[in-house]
Amino acid sequence: MALIPFDDRDGFIWMDGKMMPWREAKVHYLTHALHYGTQVFEGERVYSGQIFKSREHSERLLKSASIIYMDMPYSAEEICRAKEEVLKANGLENAYIRAAAWRGAEQMGIDVAGTQTHVAIAAWEWGSYFDPEVRKKGISLKTTHWHKPSPNCAPTAAKTASLYNLSCMVKVEVKKAGYTDALMMDHEGYVAESTGANFFAVKDGVLITPIADRFLNGITRQTVIALAKEAGITVDERRIKPEELDSFEEIFLTGTAAEITPVGKIDEMTYNVGPITQKLHSLYEDLIHGRR
Repeated sequence: MALIPFDDRDGFIWMDGKMMPWREAKVHYLTHALHYGTQVFEGERVYSGQIFKSREHSERLLKSASIIYMDMPYSAEEICRAKEEVLKANGLENAYIRAAAWRGAEQMGIDVAGTQTHVAIAAWEWGSYFDPEVRKKGISLKTTHWHKPSPNCAPTAAKTASLYNLSCMVKVEVKKAGYTDALMMDHEGYVAESTGANFFAVKDGVLITPIADRFLNGITRQTVIALAKEAGITVDERRIKPEELDSFEEIFLTGTAAEITPVGKIDEMTYNVGPITQKLHSLYEDLIHGRR
């Protein structure tokens, strides 16, 4: 089944304070963000008409913009309201939302003086990020020679487009090798995350996850940690050496798109979709669907 191009769909997109027909939401070829990666964005899920952690995502968008020195013309409250308007205009109850802010075509070059910040929000129906059947037994990850940049070499605390080119490159490489996604290390060689989701492991009943000071501290990651602590599961945030991977009993990824996705294989090592992964998945499903 052929995919419908994202620039040729029915519906409405909110851009710079106005709702416009989907196909008319365009930017110019000489837009600064296209040439220099000066864009920040958020991905959000909508369940039964409710945007999950809407305020947190809006605030993170503002924080990302601040980190790359980009002024924002809207407040978190205004962005939250605009997201609701987009859902209503498109008649969506279960969807994915993409909110983004970028430097426009007012100026080209490394000096960003004179550029204006533009903001847009789109929403569309979107199911599982990974194949549901594959998720039942766990996706496969392949380690890569590419490393996540250090915090003093890139704005790793911002959700900015410039950081995702590396993830796109790595995704191409591992898919060619027959894997679902990649496992990336940080600049010192410790386990970091996948191309776009945070990493969790289980050993002896303890939930282990890397310290999120070298990559984006995901909102889903924070939610899962809170759920685990509430459920009495010990959480250990620390540096993880790659040689520890074969000692873990369960592994899963978290992210707005990925939600909680079990991992069944890393390179030649295999893992079970075990009880802690299943418990946290159940707790997360209850939370996002308003059952708790």
